[in-house]
Amino acid sequence: MPKSTAARNDFLLLTFNGTTLSWNAIANLFVALHTADPGIGGSQTTSEATYTSYARVAVLRSVAGWNVVVNAASNAALVQLPQCTGGSNVITHVTLGTLISGTGQIIYSGSLTAPLTVSNLIQPQFAISALSASET
Repeated sequence: MPKSTAARNDFLLLTFNGTTLSWNAIANLFVALHTADPGIGGSQTTSEATYTSYARVAVLRSVAGWNVVVNAASNAALVQLPQCTGGSNVITHVTLGTLISGTGQIIYSGSLTAPLTVSNLIQPQFAISALSASET
């Protein structure tokens, strides 16, 4: 999962200027679904899912939320998004960002291994370790 341009800039400011990350104090990262690649210049609202009942999901920034081992992080528990109650979307990408709603900064983004069609009564979810981000 690559970082967005804004997240890369935040990391550089932290490393070289000692500037605190703009999102350092948040307790959660927020999982968002997308119908197209939001791109490195996008935000969490870029191509975000619109099916009825869709909402981003909070995952704790802690060992309860994420396992970090050898330059990689993955979700430590099942991540379930709201069940679709109407409409439909073909989900192709997922992001980890800074806000529960609105124009959140993307920290990491990536494509699904296969598109997921979400329609009535489908509940998107990610099994333990299915979401992963790495630093290489």
